[in-house]
Amino acid sequence: MKINKKILHAIVYTYVLLCCLTGCKNAEIEQDVVLRNGKIELGFSTKTGGFKTFKNINNSFSFLEANPSKKSLWKINFLKPSGIGSIEMTNASNFQYLKEDNNTLTLVWSNFNVLENKDFKVVAKIKLKEDKPLSDWNIAVEGIDDEKISSVVFPIISGIKDLGNENLAVPYWLGEKMKDPRRHLSKIEGKEKKYQWQYPGRMSLQCIALYNDSEKFGLYTACNDSLAYRKDFSYEIDSLNYLTYKISNYPAINLKSHTYSPKYNAVIGTFEGDWISAAQQYRAWGTKQKWANESRLKKGLTPKSLEQTALWEWNRGKSNNVLKPAKDLKQKLKLPVNVFWHWWHGCSYDDGFPEYFPPREGKSSFINAVKSSQEDNIKSIVYMNQMQWGTDTESWKKENASVYAVKDINGNLNTHTYNVFTGKSLTTMCMATQFWKDKYTALSNEAVNTYHTNGVYMDQACFSFLCYDKNHNHPQGGGNYWLKNFAKLTEQIRSTFPKNKDVFLAGEGVSEAWLPYLDAFLTLQVSMERYAGDNGWEPIPFFQAVYHQYAISYGNYSSLIVPPYDELWPKKYAPKEPLALLDEKYSKQFLMEQARSFVWGLQPTISNYQSFLSSKRKKEIDYLLNLARVRNNGLEYLLYGKFLRSPKISIPKETIEMSRLSIYAGKTGNTVTAFQKKADLLYSGTWKSNDNKLGIALASISDSPLPVNMNFNSKDYGMALSGGVSIIDTQGKKSITTYSNGEIQINLTLKPRQVCIIEIKNNIENEK
Repeated sequence: MKINKKILHAIVYTYVLLCCLTGCKNAEIEQDVVLRNGKIELGFSTKTGGFKTFKNINNSFSFLEANPSKKSLWKINFLKPSGIGSIEMTNASNFQYLKEDNNTLTLVWSNFNVLENKDFKVVAKIKLKEDKPLSDWNIAVEGIDDEKISSVVFPIISGIKDLGNENLAVPYWLGEKMKDPRRHLSKIEGKEKKYQWQYPGRMSLQCIALYNDSEKFGLYTACNDSLAYRKDFSYEIDSLNYLTYKISNYPAINLKSHTYSPKYNAVIGTFEGDWISAAQQYRAWGTKQKWANESRLKKGLTPKSLEQTALWEWNRGKSNNVLKPAKDLKQKLKLPVNVFWHWWHGCSYDDGFPEYFPPREGKSSFINAVKSSQEDNIKSIVYMNQMQWGTDTESWKKENASVYAVKDINGNLNTHTYNVFTGKSLTTMCMATQFWKDKYTALSNEAVNTYHTNGVYMDQACFSFLCYDKNHNHPQGGGNYWLKNFAKLTEQIRSTFPKNKDVFLAGEGVSEAWLPYLDAFLTLQVSMERYAGDNGWEPIPFFQAVYHQYAISYGNYSSLIVPPYDELWPKKYAPKEPLALLDEKYSKQFLMEQARSFVWGLQPTISNYQSFLSSKRKKEIDYLLNLARVRNNGLEYLLYGKFLRSPKISIPKETIEMSRLSIYAGKTGNTVTAFQKKADLLYSGTWKSNDNKLGIALASISDSPLPVNMNFNSKDYGMALSGGVSIIDTQGKKSITTYSNGEIQINLTLKPRQVCIIEIKNNIENEK
């Protein structure tokens, strides 16, 4: 019997189509199942579920190598008696999928021969967002009864092609950017060539941007976790120079649970622009979350004296070396100066915690010095690490502290030796134990109510840990209990504070999740070269671009003298010339750090200030004081303003001398590592005030006059078609020009090392 060719073709086509729809493994012709929303296209293998295609429809760029489908989309790690075991999608002997609609796809892997549990199943769901180049990814691991899962790695986006002129921007606390990340990754020694960031922790928000800096498009990878569950983000490189992006999710080990599925989605997509564009895209989501709505600054809970701080002095030691120099600074500045005080405590730094009391200079001397400085309106916060306990201290043994310390998955303590001089270690305490919350609250209470300080700097505050101690009052392993208990800790501490006194809590780092709990955040990337050298990363104000108006940030390692040495450390390592002047050739590094701080909206800070610097390093100190005065005249921008992209400005560069040195005196005689680096001579930051004015902060570090020419359209900044332009400097504000027809032209010449804010204001008629 003869069959018509058209009918035969129709039968074959129908058979293939049915195979694709049902996930049939016997289809000889494999077709990808594809999701499209007019912005991006995602394609998956109908045989394995492998991620095969990822395209930006607008520019037709394909982000993945030609055939990445054999690489697993996920990996599950188990805790076994013999150690960690793992499975990937290739271990499944059955795969099915369901395309629910044009935007939604469900992938199911089951029948894992390597597992005794036959009910074990992995389900991934990918859903494109309507009219946006973004997709949500979620995973569910079912049938996990009696299985101890240590981590679920999902999504794994393998085979990411080189985008060209590539930059990687990461919110590592304030933010960092790297040019040509593949080259830097390939230089990492060892088998695993990877960058990894912990959230919540040093990764201050959940967004990473990999982009082409000339074509202005990129890969947007994020997460929409509004509850701050513990996870790790990473990029790594393979032998073919392809990148792989991963999120490692950490379930709580609960043998009574049948299913694990994160209470959030991974977000994968594309964007147009650079890291600022990615930050603005994330800002649209992040500023709607609870942490933004309940930030202490936004709710008006931060003390006004903190908001009015014009300059921080970060000194160490007894009051004569801290409070007296602060008084000298305040007399010169004639604006509020606050003190960030290390090494006041009776124990050796970085090994004797938490045996802080009594202060090393004695109780009476300390209290009298603090009260005297407060009469001069100088407020002090004192250093107390909020999670470390020295294992060589008497209290460690006497109070049985190890019972309340963090335990890893193998039951070991998280112990680390920070102090290279004594070799004594610190161990991380578990935030979820009431014992530790009570202990730290008692210490904070004593600092404020007995010793009359204005608050506590909680070192290592914006960190989180996984703890597997089953005797602690929290889920074993993953979860968001660390942040919840930090919230309880700060509430407990504040309940002890006097109501009629400005008292505040500051913490190390900055993070969206901590916005409701801390008053100020120490951010140090402005001094990145000083502590990290020239390591390929450049500091950027990533966090500021998202959350500036929700958080007070401060901090700077910028110093003009050799770092100090704790008098309680071994004498043999003490420097022969304490607090010696750094070579004047590093002057521009100091100016650069302060300029970054100013234009990025941080409260200015100087480390290790001594009164003799006003004459020995007059140029640098004058720069700092002028910068603080200008900032004080523009708080509506540099404290309360919303970050915007700066107009294009021609910025000259210069190769300058840089110093890398420890924040303490080094253990060997030579503490300074010198190198050269090209640096901008002009820094800018643009801010929108709450009443719709524009402030463009400018800071020159040039020894010569610098011409500044800006031409841009008012509509790009939501401004009216006409208005006025003023300059804010140390003397106040004065009008310099006007604009009309939406065309803003600013032409001026900055004096050597001039700092100012260009203010653009709509006409009153337009505002009406």
